[in-house]
Amino acid sequence: MANPTHRHSRSRRDKRRANWKGETPNLTACPECKEPKQPHRACTKCGAYNGRKVLEVVSK
Repeated sequence: MANPTHRHSRSRRDKRRANWKGETPNLTACPECKEPKQPHRACTKCGAYNGRKVLEVVSK
């Protein structure tokens, strides 16, 4: 296998690494409590999913 014969500069390395970007999660409004939640997951505020209560939420 071939190996690199010349070292790449820091700027060339950093240019390659600069293309990674984080993404914000998609959020929808919960139909029960109107709080933002991720789609296809139970609401963390009220515990509802698909029109019924699936989680018992403990309030502090």
